[in-house]
Amino acid sequence: MATILKAKEAAERIYDDVRSRAQALKATGIQPQLDVILVEGDPASAYYAQAKRKIADRLGIAYRLHELPADATEASLLQLIAECNAVPAVHGILLELPLPAHLSARRIERAIAPAKDVDGVSPANKLAVVTGEPGLYPATPQACIALVKHYGYALEGADVTLIGRGQTVGLPLFHLLQREQATVTVCHSRTPDIAKHLARAAFAFVAVGRPDTVTPSMIHPGLVLADAGINELADGSIAGDVAAGAGELAAAYSPVPGGVGTLTTAIVFRNLMEAIDWQQKEATVE
Repeated sequence: MATILKAKEAAERIYDDVRSRAQALKATGIQPQLDVILVEGDPASAYYAQAKRKIADRLGIAYRLHELPADATEASLLQLIAECNAVPAVHGILLELPLPAHLSARRIERAIAPAKDVDGVSPANKLAVVTGEPGLYPATPQACIALVKHYGYALEGADVTLIGRGQTVGLPLFHLLQREQATVTVCHSRTPDIAKHLARAAFAFVAVGRPDTVTPSMIHPGLVLADAGINELADGSIAGDVAAGAGELAAAYSPVPGGVGTLTTAIVFRNLMEAIDWQQKEATVE
């Protein structure tokens, strides 16, 4: 029977640490603050933004949500980010995705100050993932690795199949897996036989953004499967990239929801604490 890699316990451990660090900061007169930018038009993004507010309240973190209309201009977002960058009381900035089609997420993400970039999307933080330099690494790739390690699985020396090479999850996850000393095969839309690569893998990380990318026939009973996909189906339900019922055929699998996404949110708040440390160091140097 497959082990279900639920993230609640791992997330709560992170939240306990974040709460303690936030209390210590407040004792020194620093109120941790996260600013979230939401452009209207995507119900799932609005839901996640409000979910983060509830978590911030639990942790003693100030939370400010900036809601912009669906027809907001790129200039208005860039101006808002510039203002958040400039305010010392704002310690973290997070842009909820996806954005409406007329907005360039890449250009807007580029404007976020690296030391406040709690989702690790700025060019400086993306480069840090590649080089191994200090930075705020993307939350979802961190969550993928943290989830399997929480259940005691060792990635060092293991054969890993990574399905997806996107800028947000797949590419940074590849570099983080390399630093775990895993042997990584990257599959993508032009890989002719993904099942062949999965057959020899001990671990699979799936980050494509397409339902049913991994089907039951691709699974073998020794596979540990982490699903980073979040897809809204026609009936409004949420599904991952792994087909329904496929995970049960593996040794272990992460559910959607309740798996990688749950831990990703916790890591965003951990990144906020790291961001404050970074900003304090910068202030000391200045």
